Amino acid sequence: MGRAKKVLAGSKRLFDIRDAADFSERLPAVQRALYLLFNEGYHGASAESAVRVELCQEAMRLTALLLQHTFAATPATYALAALMCFHAARLPARVDAAGDLRSLFEQDRSRWDAQLVGEGEQLMVRASSGATVTVYHVEAAIAAVHAHAHNIDDTDWAMIVSLYDTLMTIHPSPVVALNRAIAIAQCEGPERGLEAIATIDDRDRLAMYPFYSAALGELELRCGRSDRAHAHFQAALALARNPMERRFLRHRAEACESDGITPMTPGSNLR
Repeated sequence: MGRAKKVLAGSKRLFDIRDAADFSERLPAVQRALYLLFNEGYHGASAESAVRVELCQEAMRLTALLLQHTFAATPATYALAALMCFHAARLPARVDAAGDLRSLFEQDRSRWDAQLVGEGEQLMVRASSGATVTVYHVEAAIAAVHAHAHNIDDTDWAMIVSLYDTLMTIHPSPVVALNRAIAIAQCEGPERGLEAIATIDDRDRLAMYPFYSAALGELELRCGRSDRAHAHFQAALALARNPMERRFLRHRAEACESDGITPMTPGSNLR
């Protein structure tokens, strides 16, 4: 939420919608703010809850309003709207009946909203009308791969790695690299995932991100190294930002004692 406000604050004045050139220049800042608002609701750093559906809904409402404006209805805006639909479709399964986070790998996919997936697909068709591929296009494509898979084993992980390769080309970041490493682990095994994490540039920027340590813990656990895994989960637990994350990470630390393997983590930004 705070990041979205900062993005908007960085724009010195509001849109003059009578000037198409000025509107186009400022549109990316608005798209970015809406993207951050949705992300804060989907897997943000709120002290109250890891999932805030109302923020996701507000971001989607504002993006829909943006699409009603001639100058704003660009392929990038359609891709952003598609990305939100694909992720929002998974919201009903992100938290279980007990109020605990469920990772993508554990979610009951029968609870995913098929109507929102369909809306995302329609928006992707509109998004493909331009010649430029944006971050929103690639992230929406990753989310679509997940949305179309019946289960984890049915997921086209090679395609997801390829899409993350594209994302690293147009918008590299340690978080994108971490999610690419997680996808590599699904394709080639946990050791390869750990190797990919070890090569992340500026991975010190992930030091305060609890699900960086948690990802290391999951991969070490899958390699059979319970002691290392437990240490990583304890480090992640110390960085947890809300009760939901603390419960999840505590359970994962406890699972190391019995080698209970649950692939990856709910804070992962895997699309």
